[in-house]
Parts: sequence; structure tokens; C-alpha cells
Amino acid sequence: MTTTPNKPPKTVPFTGGEKESLHASLDRHRDVVLWKLEGLDDEQLRRPMTPTGTNLLGLVKHLATVEYGWFCATFGRETEDFWFDTSADDMTIAPDETTERILAFYARARAAADLSIAGTDLDTTGTSWNGRTVSMRWVLIHMIEDVLRHAGHMDIVRELIDGSVGSYPTP
Repeated sequence: MTTTPNKPPKTVPFTGGEKESLHASLDRHRDVVLWKLEGLDDEQLRRPMTPTGTNLLGLVKHLATVEYGWFCATFGRETEDFWFDTSADDMTIAPDETTERILAFYARARAAADLSIAGTDLDTTGTSWNGRTVSMRWVLIHMIEDVLRHAGHMDIVRELIDGSVGSYPTP
């Protein structure tokens, strides 16, 4: 399975603007999430590695769900209809959910989020799922934190599966 092209990791511009830098940081870590799946088969991607059932593919499904939620729903942008209960099943992989389906879901969520980021000023506010008024700036920072947190989980899960370690792919 190939999820990312063999190229150097993206970097945050050293003198970029605020929005460009935040978006580049988010995108850099999104790519790490996909890189953590490289070379694993379907069983390994689904294998529960913690007592709560955490697995690599479930983490990707969750990240797709929150990309749609924070970047799209918060700012009144279109999201797709989910085939699962987001309050209970966004980290669970059902037997009929293929790896390809989850990766395509994540790709669509990223693309929709990118459109929202591009079309929304940092100071523009929206209403989050919990009723809070938040700015696009806050959402970008929050999502960088969330993706990094789950990429860290993926580091540990991947190491437990096959011993692979590393923060970013090497060119």
C-alpha cells in the first residue's frame, strides 16, 4: 500500500505569513499520519494495539471526521453524510470498511478542509459542535494540536506493530 509519494517532508516557511504557516504545519503533520501507514497490510492497519482498541486505521477515520467537523461544519461549509455514528464509531473500523474507503474519506476531508481554510480569514468566527464561537485561527491551532496528538499515538502503535520509528519520512 502506498499512501504518500516518496518526497521530502513539507516544511513550514521560515518567513511565511500566519495563515500560510499554520496551514503548512497542519499539512506537514497530515502527511506524517499517512506515512505511518506505509508498508502495512490491512490486518496490521486494523490491529487493536491498546486495551481500548486503538488502531492506525481508526485514527485516520477519526481525523477525517474532525477535519470535516472543525473546518467545514463550524464555518457553515458542506460536509458529506457519514455512514457511522460520529459520537460512538469514529475511531472504530467496521468489518465492511475497507482501507481504501477510509483513506479516500480522509483525502476528501482534507480537501474540503483546505477549501474552507483558503476561503476563510483567520479572524472569521463560526460555531463549533459544542456551541462555542471560535475563529479560523483557533481551529487551525486546535487541529494542529489534534493531528500531532494522534500522530504521536500512531508513532507508538506503529512501533508496536513492526518496530518502525521516526518523525518524518527520509527522502
